[in-house]
Amino acid sequence: MRKFFLTAALSLGVVTAAPAMASEGGHIKRLDWPQDGIFGTYDRASLQRGLQVYQQVCASCHGLKRVAFRTLTDLGFTMDQVKKIAAEYEFEDGPDEEGEMFTRPGAPYDYFPSPFPNEKAAAAANGGAVPPDLSLIVKARRGREDYVYSILTGYEEAPDGFTVPEGGHYNSAFPGNVIAMPPPLSEDAVEYADGTPATVEQMAKDVVNFLSWAAEPKMEERKRIGLRVVIFLVILIGLLYGIYRRVWARVDH
Repeated sequence: MRKFFLTAALSLGVVTAAPAMASEGGHIKRLDWPQDGIFGTYDRASLQRGLQVYQQVCASCHGLKRVAFRTLTDLGFTMDQVKKIAAEYEFEDGPDEEGEMFTRPGAPYDYFPSPFPNEKAAAAANGGAVPPDLSLIVKARRGREDYVYSILTGYEEAPDGFTVPEGGHYNSAFPGNVIAMPPPLSEDAVEYADGTPATVEQMAKDVVNFLSWAAEPKMEERKRIGLRVVIFLVILIGLLYGIYRRVWARVDH
């Protein structure tokens, strides 16, 4: 029975790894996320704002290669809006009838492009460090949303006696407290389409929500299926127990 309930909890996403310190020196902030828990769902308004933050702030360095434009309908966009978003990007295609490659506007079936042609170019543009692709970044880090949010909001002045090497930045959440990435967010760095004030904390929450969806776009569907499975199994166990009692009721023990 214990194994049954553990399996059911895992299917619903109830049992998760507890957010932990990234490593010694990392201070992780704990937040409540709308997608947490059995009945947690994504906040569509926040996801759309997060996409805006990604496009205007993060996309210059970080790719999102596992996310297709067509899936943005899950965020509440219409297909016409998705086509408009995709058309903002250019893709190399071909060859044409003359054997030449050409560029074309993006289409819903395309995936978000990388900002660099290859890893060597990415490293050369970022002081030797390759910015990670953000498609799975939330699932790939201990602490998940809490960790990524803490990194984005953890830039501070280094405490007295702490030496930050040249090209580094003090970050209270990053292991060792020195990170190569400059602070990506600043007050009013974007102008939200819905008029929400663009504070650093708000932008961090929104982009983390968006990246959480990017890492697990079928989370809501998984929870719905998991809940149905649990309900079915509970009913089945009840029926089997009733049958068991009926069959053995006439047996002299």
